[in-house]
Amino acid sequence: MKCRVCREPAIIDIRRHNANFCAEHFLRLCRDQVDKAIADFEMIGPDERVLVAVSGGKDSLALWDMLVEAGYRADGLYLGLGIGDYSDASGRAARAFAAERQLTLLEVDLPRDHGYDIPSGAKAAHRVPCSACGLSKRHLFDDAARRGGYDVVATGHNLDDEAAVLFGNVLRWQTDYLGRQLPVLPARPGFPRKVKPLVRLAERETAAYCVVRGIDYIVEECPMAAGNRHLGYKEALNAIEATSPGTKHDFYFGFLARASDRFQAEAEAEREGLHPCVRCGAPTPSEICAFCRLVERAGGAPVTAPVAPSRR
Repeated sequence: MKCRVCREPAIIDIRRHNANFCAEHFLRLCRDQVDKAIADFEMIGPDERVLVAVSGGKDSLALWDMLVEAGYRADGLYLGLGIGDYSDASGRAARAFAAERQLTLLEVDLPRDHGYDIPSGAKAAHRVPCSACGLSKRHLFDDAARRGGYDVVATGHNLDDEAAVLFGNVLRWQTDYLGRQLPVLPARPGFPRKVKPLVRLAERETAAYCVVRGIDYIVEECPMAAGNRHLGYKEALNAIEATSPGTKHDFYFGFLARASDRFQAEAEAEREGLHPCVRCGAPTPSEICAFCRLVERAGGAPVTAPVAPSRR
């Protein structure tokens, strides 16, 4: 197996590209794909400050590494979710990565700063764990970016993630979600711009990137995600991809090119009529935002003022 570029021994085959790559040219491919996504979708300006949502997993650490290598001013934000040993291991991986590279890592800890964790919060609020987790993450990422003066929040969603979410949204024709499923969500009052620079890379490729770069990431999946329907969607798409390489890419990018604009009006309508939450100031369509309601139901600390992320 030879590298397509230099004909030296290859370390990985990427079937959708019908090509094999050595370590050097594989890393170049990954960085080129991220650069292309950033340029094509105008994700990040050269002088903008980026806050990377860091979980300690392969995708977020690979993303942070590539953004720093590309010269962007990128800090990390780690959220401690209180999910037992999993959160402990995730936090260690994120801190070790930042310390080794002398990068700034901000931290927000749900139990310490807001008085609840994801298992207890989900139960008290009668939400599935992934719903409570997603709500908490979105609120806290936005809040930290606003207070820290960051222009962009970057998340590690890869091609597999986006194709699986799109598959689920199409199966149920959730048109409001389809209108928001874009690589870039523009900034709005109270909301920073959100970008997904890994959308051109598959999950297997971000894992291989970390191995080649020597990035130690947490391998275990979140124990609270068991039964998550999106994992089933990923498995279904993996089966199709195995017999028809490139299907995930064509499905997702075909949607962006040919159909995504058809759902924009409904998504825009949902963004009208927002005003500051009376407790935390975050934009919300109701008097109290969903995050503050979750905190209240979980018996956590009332959110009467923003909690500053700690620095590592």
